[in-house]
Amino acid sequence: MYRASFFTFIICALMFTATSSAKNISPETDKNLQKLIEHFDKKGTDIRPLLEDSRFELMPDIKDKFVRAAERVIKDVEDYKKVLGYDKKVSKLSEFIVTYSDELEIAEEQYGIPKEVIVGIIGVESEFGTYAGKYNPFEAYVSMYVVDYRSRFALAQLEELLEFTERNNIDVLELKSSYAGAMSYAQFIPYSLNRWWVGNDLYDMPSNIYSVGKYLSHFKDITGSTEKAILRYNNSTLYQQAVLGLAKEAEGYTK
Repeated sequence: MYRASFFTFIICALMFTATSSAKNISPETDKNLQKLIEHFDKKGTDIRPLLEDSRFELMPDIKDKFVRAAERVIKDVEDYKKVLGYDKKVSKLSEFIVTYSDELEIAEEQYGIPKEVIVGIIGVESEFGTYAGKYNPFEAYVSMYVVDYRSRFALAQLEELLEFTERNNIDVLELKSSYAGAMSYAQFIPYSLNRWWVGNDLYDMPSNIYSVGKYLSHFKDITGSTEKAILRYNNSTLYQQAVLGLAKEAEGYTK
């Protein structure tokens, strides 16, 4: 991880202040960025090189993306399915199930989660690996923190994210995610990656299948049912219905 001496700390602070001015960052945003830098400095981690990297950009509209989320603004499950592109996901079920039939069987046997539900999760989250996200998780969580939206959550996820990327020797700025910082075809946030991810490659589909099974198994033990465990993935009954609907469709290819 990035570590700095006191002298380096002073030099980088001056450089970052100049960079902030050049990017027209507001005083409040700059204040929160400095708080974030200080937080990680106390943990022995220097995040300035990441903030100063030419690839890094803040997302000033991050709060609006959450507020406009389909689960918040849509009330009817059929409308929700249209936004998800549900019918297109259904059309891809057969190919996905045939391709990964062995892995789905293994996941069901090992984790006690119906393979159809695992299919439903991956289908809803990424259309079976079609989408990996167009944002960057580091940018997303830094942006959440500096605009003071779910800042405690964002800070915790940043700590988890840097732990994960350091352990796996990953360039954090090369990762793709949703605007909420969820990664891989299974859309795991960093906290979940560090606890339930199976394997080392975020974009290996078998790893995604096993990880979904492991995650749902954990929360099935806590909640008492697979249906309730799905809500720990996304606390929306619309989401739950979409996953279970796709799982029901999948039964036509697995039975």
